[in-house]
Amino acid sequence: MKKVLFKLLARINKLILPSFTKKRLDLSKASKYQMAIIGWRYFITTNALD
Repeated sequence: MKKVLFKLLARINKLILPSFTKKRLDLSKASKYQMAIIGWRYFITTNALD
C-alpha cells in the first residue's frame, strides 16, 4: 500500500512540479523554494523505488 501511494505521488510530481534538470539549474544558485521542491521530489522518488 505504501509503495503504491509513493508511485502515485511520483507520477503527480512529474506532471505538476517543474524539472530543474531540464532547465539546467545550478544547485549552488537555487533558492530555498527550489531546494524544497528538489528535496520533495528526491524523497518521493527514493520511496517509490524501494
